[in-house]
Amino acid sequence: MRAAGTPRRARALGACACGLLLALAPAAGCRREPPAPPASAPPAAEQTPVPGDTIVVGSIGDASNLLPALASDSSSFDIIGLVYNGLVRYDKDLKIEGELASSWEISTDGLQITFHLRPNVAWHDGAPFTAADVEFTYRTMIDPKTPTAYGEDFKQVKKFEVLDPLTVRVAYAEPFAPALISWGFSVMPKHLLEGKDITQSPLARAPIGTGPYRFKEWKAGEKIVLEANDDYWEGRPNIDRYLYRVIPDSATMFLELSAGNLDEMGLDPVQYTRQTDTEFFAKNYRKYRYLADSYTYLGFNLKLPLFQDRRVRQAISHAVNKQEIIDIVLLGLGQEATGPYKPGTWAHNANVKKYPFDPGRAAALLAEAGWGAKGPDGVLVKDGRRFAFTLMTNQGNKTRAKAAEVIQKNLKAVGIDVSIRIVEWAAFLKEFVNPKKFDAVILGWTIPRDPDSYDVWHSSKTGPAELNHVSFRNAEADALIERGRRTFDQEQRRAAYARFQEILAEEQPYVFLYVPDALPVVAARIRGIVPAPAGISHNFIKWWVPREEQKYTR
Repeated sequence: MRAAGTPRRARALGACACGLLLALAPAAGCRREPPAPPASAPPAAEQTPVPGDTIVVGSIGDASNLLPALASDSSSFDIIGLVYNGLVRYDKDLKIEGELASSWEISTDGLQITFHLRPNVAWHDGAPFTAADVEFTYRTMIDPKTPTAYGEDFKQVKKFEVLDPLTVRVAYAEPFAPALISWGFSVMPKHLLEGKDITQSPLARAPIGTGPYRFKEWKAGEKIVLEANDDYWEGRPNIDRYLYRVIPDSATMFLELSAGNLDEMGLDPVQYTRQTDTEFFAKNYRKYRYLADSYTYLGFNLKLPLFQDRRVRQAISHAVNKQEIIDIVLLGLGQEATGPYKPGTWAHNANVKKYPFDPGRAAALLAEAGWGAKGPDGVLVKDGRRFAFTLMTNQGNKTRAKAAEVIQKNLKAVGIDVSIRIVEWAAFLKEFVNPKKFDAVILGWTIPRDPDSYDVWHSSKTGPAELNHVSFRNAEADALIERGRRTFDQEQRRAAYARFQEILAEEQPYVFLYVPDALPVVAARIRGIVPAPAGISHNFIKWWVPREEQKYTR
C-alpha cells in the first residue's frame, strides 16, 4: 500500500496507487461502475491524435525515491508508474492484462506461473530487457539487505527459474491468491544495479526503466521532468513531455490552475463545488468525479500507553463526528469509511460494528478506562496525567487540516486536549511516520485491487519504514490475513476478510474517517480521456492535444 494519492495511470500499493501496492499519499485518490461523466462534456475527437505538447501536473508532495523497491509514497509512484513497467497490470475494466509479459500460463493447481516476456523491449539506456532483469528484481526484493516494504509477496515464491531469455517460471509452495498481480511490481535493471548497494544507487534520483517516459530532470521541491520514450514497446506516448510541479499548498496550486499554468490537479471539495463554477473553467478545463480508491483515517501510535486501552480508541471513535467531516469538510463529496476496503467491492464488510457520533457513550468508555475525572481546565486526568496528545498531518492538504480541526473540537467536548501539527510531506514521512515518532496522525491509504493486507496490518510489518506504522498486533487478525492469501476460493477469502474487518472495527487501531470522491480536473485541450472503472488515467499514453491547441514546445 502506499500513502494515498491519485495515480497518473492504472497499474496492476497497494501502493501501488489504484493498483498493486499500498502506499501513503499526500492527498486522497474507482467505483466498480464507470465514473460519472465530466462536469462539462469534452468535445468529440474530431481529429487523428498527433504528438506534441507538455502536460503540467500539480502535486502537493515531492517524490522521495524513484527506485521502486525503496519508494513508499504516492508521489514517488506517480513517477515510477511512467518510467517503469511490471510484468502485468490492470486494464481499464480492472482485469489483469500483460505488460512486460505478453502471455502466461498458470498450472491447474495454481502453484506455478510461466511468463512469456515481450521481445525487443529496451531499457531507456538502450540495453535489452530480458528474463535476467526479472530474476534480478525478484532476488533484490527477497534480499534481507534491501530495505523494502514490498518484499513479502516475493518471499512466497518457492522456486524461480529462467527458462530462456524471454521466459521465467515461478513456483509457490502453497496457494497465494495475489500471486499473478504481485508481478505487476516494477522490474528493475540488472545491468545498472547488480553488485551495488541499492540504497546508494543514483537511480533513486535518476531512474532508468522500460516505461513510456524517460527521466529528464528532478529539482527537489520544485519539479520532475519526464520525456516521451520514442522507442516504447507499446507505442510512443502522444504527449511529448510530463512536468510534475511540486506546489506544497493546495490554494497556491489552485491559483496556478486558475492562471492556466497547470493542466491537471486533484481539486478539493471547495474548489470542485464553488471555485470552478465559472465560464473560464467551463471553457478551459474538464472536471471528473468518482469514488476514490483510497480512504483517510486517524491512526494511533499503539506503542504509547495513552492509546493501548481499546476502550479509549473506541471512545475517540464515538467522539469524532465523521458525518460532520463529510458534510462540512468534504461538502458531501465522499462517504463514511468503516474499514480498509472500498465500499461496494467484494471484500468489503458493510456489517461491522459502527461508531455513531455519541459523546455520552465516549465519556462512559473513557470513565471505564480510568479517565473519569477532569482537571480545572476541563481536560481529563488519570494518575496525574492530562489526556493530551498531538495530532499530525501533512502540509498542503486542506481537507485533512480541516478534518483535524473538527476532530480537535469534538475531542475537546469530551475532555481530550488535542494539539494539531502540520508538517511538510517528505519530512512528515522521514522524521515522524517511518520512525514511528508520533502520537496520532491523519493519513490516507491507496486501496489495492486485491484485498491482501499483509504489508499494512500483519504484526510482522511493524519495523522502521514498514507500513504497519501504528504497530497494530493481533494474532487472530494475522491468522485471517494469512488465510485470505492462502486460498484461490473467493468465498473463503471473503469470509476471512469479513472477520478481519470485524476485528479492526472492535480494536479501532484507526478511526476510519472517510472514503473521498476523487476530483481530478484536466485541461480541455487534452483529448483522448476515457473514464472507466479504473479512473481516467488508464490510457494516459493515448492522451493528445490537437496541434493548433498545443501550448508548449519540447
